[in-house]
Amino acid sequence: MKNDDIKTEIESLRSEINRHNHLYYVEDNPEISDAEFDMLMQRLLELEGEYPEFLTSDSPTQRVGATPLDSFETVKHPLRMLSLANAFTEDEFDEWYTRTLRLAEGSSFDFVCELKMDGLAVALTYEKGQFVIGATRGDGVNGENITLNLRTIRSIPLTIKDNAAPPFEVRGEVFITKPGFEKLNLARSHQGLSLFANPRNAAAGSVRQLDPRLTAERPLDIYVYMIGWSESTDLPDTHWGRLSYLKILGFKTNPNSKRVSSIKEVKEFYRYWLEKRSSLPYDVDGVVVKINQIELQQKLGDVGREPRWAIALKFPPVQATTLLKEIKISVGRTGTMNPYAVLEPIQIGGVTVKQATLHNEDDILRKDVREGDTVIVQRAGDVIPQIVGPVLSKRPQNSQPFSMEEKLRDAASGLSVCPECGSVISKPKGEVMYYCPDAACPAQAERRIEHFASREAMDIRGIGENLSVVLLRSGLVKDFADLYYLTAQNIMKLDNMGQKSVSNLLKSIEGSKKPSLERLIFGFGIRHVGIETASLLVKHFKSLDKLMVATAEDLNQINGIGPKIAESIVAFFANPANLAIIKKLEQAGVLPPEIQGELAKEAPLDGLEFVITGRLTNFTREEAEARIRELGGSAKSDITRKTNFLVAGESPGSKLQKARNLGIKEITEGDLVSLLAKHSPD
Repeated sequence: MKNDDIKTEIESLRSEINRHNHLYYVEDNPEISDAEFDMLMQRLLELEGEYPEFLTSDSPTQRVGATPLDSFETVKHPLRMLSLANAFTEDEFDEWYTRTLRLAEGSSFDFVCELKMDGLAVALTYEKGQFVIGATRGDGVNGENITLNLRTIRSIPLTIKDNAAPPFEVRGEVFITKPGFEKLNLARSHQGLSLFANPRNAAAGSVRQLDPRLTAERPLDIYVYMIGWSESTDLPDTHWGRLSYLKILGFKTNPNSKRVSSIKEVKEFYRYWLEKRSSLPYDVDGVVVKINQIELQQKLGDVGREPRWAIALKFPPVQATTLLKEIKISVGRTGTMNPYAVLEPIQIGGVTVKQATLHNEDDILRKDVREGDTVIVQRAGDVIPQIVGPVLSKRPQNSQPFSMEEKLRDAASGLSVCPECGSVISKPKGEVMYYCPDAACPAQAERRIEHFASREAMDIRGIGENLSVVLLRSGLVKDFADLYYLTAQNIMKLDNMGQKSVSNLLKSIEGSKKPSLERLIFGFGIRHVGIETASLLVKHFKSLDKLMVATAEDLNQINGIGPKIAESIVAFFANPANLAIIKKLEQAGVLPPEIQGELAKEAPLDGLEFVITGRLTNFTREEAEARIRELGGSAKSDITRKTNFLVAGESPGSKLQKARNLGIKEITEGDLVSLLAKHSPD
């Protein structure tokens, strides 16, 4: 093949790969499968390897592969990157508007409203249609050159559609979505690494890695929000027009931005997203309001480091400061020592918060949180209270860093022991959690009973945290298998248990005797085995008997089962106490042979992936997902190209639009009910 032909094929491949990257990462509308994309990329890699003279820096193969840096160079911004003034109330926004009207001196204008992303501002410079420099905001005048890291973000085009465009700079916000942040922290937890405090810190830390290969492993994304500067004299004369122009060039802009004509519409936009912000897949902390007319922007100019033509109308805080009275330790069902903060009660977003999660000792030490500190508390995702960090200026002089071993030190023996049973705790090599090793620990037993009876497991209605504790401490049960040996006469002896409550409880226990195998395995509470892992085990082994004798080598052959999970499963079934519990379940009729035979049949929904959005009326989302998994399907939380069906309930969220963009089949709750009924046994 001639060199000209090789060069033509390479250029064609690059163009095709860039187009598919744009469809997937920017438009959420892929045209080809992952396998087909991989084939294109592999062919390009082969040709560039064989003909290195045709390798260019803007090739899609070069997004990752740069040599790690010793430090970042400094970049001087040709046009200063400004910060926004803030309005914390609608009254303050009205004051800004009144000032703007006066300064506009009769000029007419409208507005563009944009969600204020909680990420990291960056500037991207393009010359001859190619991305050449990427920088942080820095102090507004000078930033850090993070070009190599930004090149790894697939939603940033390395080349634009107009390669004849004069040099220009776009500005945007790099961020990590909430689901991406949770997955990132989960992976770091499994690796024994410290956790990121929030998505913004994760994004900022990822972009400022000296090794671009580490940045490439992080789920980073970007929305561009303006043209910073340009040598072109033919740009649209409105901000809204320029956003449209950027989208045409191939940049990713936020689809929730809106052009409005009055402050009434600005406030409607603000109030709408104030209510709906928790439904967004990323964090926002307000609305940015910009004057749309570029000529008026230039006339108004800026004051200090803030433009007069834009303002951030901030949402009310979901953070507050309060006193951390004590760090206590609870014992999980797998023996984990789980620290949590006891707080001076504080109102956050209309909810009284008295406690907050602290994850583990490493997380506490990373944040340097101590008993007696005044701490910043936030409701993560507007729901789960978390501690952001201490207010160091208010720290007591005699405060001491937290130590799990010191916290649980027994004065008599000098050993660190479980607060519930007194067993000496341990921290396995390579893990971040401390554990109580005693399977008979009452706290573990209480949590295991509660977990076994939970809706996602055996679904025994009426057995929650309180009754689990009462049943165990009264001596009526020693483990979850004993639930099937309870009698009305025994339960009636407990306080606050009337005849009807007892009858309903026993009926629910009896009705749970025919579970799906994955629910039962999940209910066992095996360390590291969630409902998805339980589903993988059922699909592979088809019966509990086969799973119980599986070796670590057998388990490691299953895609999605790693060495840590395999070791945990083998250890669980090697424990005589656990085998005794399973034997009691069999004797109680929880594992009848006909159920095992049914489980071994081909699952009718095998290979199909479902995502549920919105409110369901026939059952809870957890119940629907469990029914899907019982029939061999997968129930996921995120829309991907592998999703087969989106189940849309009442008031669906942003997943609905994403599914439509990807061409994923949309079904109603009624369709799901019919599908499940069709394949469920009579």
